[in-house]
Amino acid sequence: IFILYKGTLITPPLSSSCLDGITRDAVFGICQELDIPLKEETLTRDELYLADEIFLTGTAAEITPIREIDNREIGNGSKGEITDRIQKAFFDTVAGKNPKFQHWLTEI
Repeated sequence: IFILYKGTLITPPLSSSCLDGITRDAVFGICQELDIPLKEETLTRDELYLADEIFLTGTAAEITPIREIDNREIGNGSKGEITDRIQKAFFDTVAGKNPKFQHWLTEI
């Protein structure tokens, strides 16, 4: 899980039992490339409610925006600008359209 709060993307550290996945790692690289501040810290439920944007990552989920939690709207209830930028960069990367991340791909 990633949340955007006051301009910074936050995700729990690996020590919190989250999966050290390829998609999560890709988001770290994309954020660095797009100059999006990113830090790892433990999240509370209250922080989820206050987030401007939230998205999940995973092999099947790829980058999936979250619009509400516990019947509470996140941000304006639609995919946020930062999530959109990261999602587009991710899709371009896996489609081989971003030469900066070509080293992530193995052509078959």
